[in-house]
Formats: sequence, C-alpha cells, structure tokens
Amino acid sequence: MDPDPRNPQAVGAAPAHPTRGVLLVTLGVFVFACMDCTTKYLVSTYEVPMVVAIRYIVNCLLMVLLLAPSQGRKLVQTQRTGLVLARALCLAATSLVLGIAIQRMPLAEMTSIVFLSPIMVMLVSGPILGERVGLADWTAAFCGFIGILLIARPGAGLDPLGTVMALCGVLLTACYQLLSRFLARTDHPVPMLFYTALVGSLLFGAYLPWSWGGPTPTALQLLLFLCVGALGGLGHYLFTVAHRHAPTSVLAPIMYMQLVWAGLLGWGFFGHVPENLTILGMGIVAVSGIAVALKSRGIRQEAMAEPVE
Repeated sequence: MDPDPRNPQAVGAAPAHPTRGVLLVTLGVFVFACMDCTTKYLVSTYEVPMVVAIRYIVNCLLMVLLLAPSQGRKLVQTQRTGLVLARALCLAATSLVLGIAIQRMPLAEMTSIVFLSPIMVMLVSGPILGERVGLADWTAAFCGFIGILLIARPGAGLDPLGTVMALCGVLLTACYQLLSRFLARTDHPVPMLFYTALVGSLLFGAYLPWSWGGPTPTALQLLLFLCVGALGGLGHYLFTVAHRHAPTSVLAPIMYMQLVWAGLLGWGFFGHVPENLTILGMGIVAVSGIAVALKSRGIRQEAMAEPVE
C-alpha cells in the first residue's frame, strides 16, 4: 500500500490519473446510493439499530479478512487514537440518525439535506482550522440553506422526525468531516476506516440483543443484510483509491452525483418523485456545494469530499 494514498505524489504512489479518479468517485457515490436504498428497504421491516449493527459487523469482518494479512499491526496503528475514536463515534451516531431519517423520508430529500454538511464545514473551518472564509463562501452557504428550506418547507409532506434526524445527521457529519480533515495531517486513512467499523460493531453489536427482532429474514433479505456491509466497505475503498489519482478539488464536485443516483433509485424502487419546489431546492443545495468544492481548488482539504455513510 502506498505511503500516503491521499497524496498522488507520495513516494511509491501511483501516477495521477484524474479521469480514473473521477470514474472511481462516480462509482463510489453510486455504491453509497445503493447502500442507502438497501437500508431503506430493510428498515421498513427491521429496527434501525439492528440493520446498522449488521452493516458495521459485516464491514469490520471484511476489513479484518481482507486487510489484516497484508497490513498486520498497521491496521490499528494511529497517531492520535483519542481523536480517531471520537471520529468513529461521530460516524456511529450519524449512521443511527440517518438510518431513522432514511426510514421516514424519501432517499433524494434525505440525501440533499445531508449534503448541507460540507457547507457547514466550510463556515466553521475559519475559526477552527484557520482557513479564510470570504463573501462568496457565505453566499454559497446562504443559498444552501434556502435550498434546504425549499426541501423541508411546510406542506412538503416530509416526516417531521425524519427531517429532524436528517438535520442532526448534518451536524454530526460536519463534526466527522472536521475531525477527518484534522487527522488527515497525521493519520493513515486505512486505520481510521478500520476504527470506524470496529467502534460501530462494538456499540451496535452490544445493543443487538435488544434490537433483534422482526420476521425471519428471507434469502433475499439475508443477502441484502450482507450487501449493506459490503457496499459500505466498497464505497470507502473506492474513495480512498480515487484520491490516489486525483486531488480533492477535482473529485469533490462529483460527490453531488449521489443526489442523481438517490433520486433515480428512489423513483425506481419506491416510486417517489420529488415535487418541483423540492427539485429546485435540491438543485440549489447541489450548486452551492459544488461552488464550495470548487473554491477549495488548490487548498488541502482531504476530508471535504469524504462521504459519510
């Protein structure tokens, strides 16, 4: 494995191939949209903590089986273990609240709201990370919030609890991304991914006796339970590899393709078509987020484009 997969110019790293990186990210966001779609199907029958627990456990087992033989102790070696664990806790909490949101909301609307988090990260990066936040940034943030108001407006028919959980997911995602950006300076992404899987497995696995229930899974449902964990691991792997071939400033705007995939999958599998004002709001959020991502061109912002799933 390369010394630093976040930096295409690292010693021993693969040559930069921006097109390959873009294709990998496009596939990655499709994988995450498929995971959300599968999760939505499963949580319509089973409790959210149970589905999330199985996802993390499968993900963790796959990482141990596939990476432990080659990585050895490197799989668990970190420079700032406390912050790595805090980051993992943020992701575990995010998975829970977004699971509840997915259960109660259409995929496209939920995904659009969560994509407000990069804008929030940009706003707080000034006082926390010492980055410059200008008028254009505040304008993009204001437009993003307008888009969210159009999506979650009164009369839009969104479940109130689901909307609140999605907004909680925005805050938790922002914390996760800030920690990711801070840790990217000192820690390798593979151990960070492993600790997120391990912490989620331990937390939700401990609660599994109380969340276990529902009808006996069919063969299809068992397969989908396994797929949720596998898709999560595959998606993060694709993003890690993509950043070896292209900088974040190139890849970040492609993240918003997930809105397209979420809309298509929500329509294809659940028959949901967003209203016109909702589509307008989703477009405003996407354009605002892309503007923020493009503004980061030339600035080291590794976690800005990192998905939270």
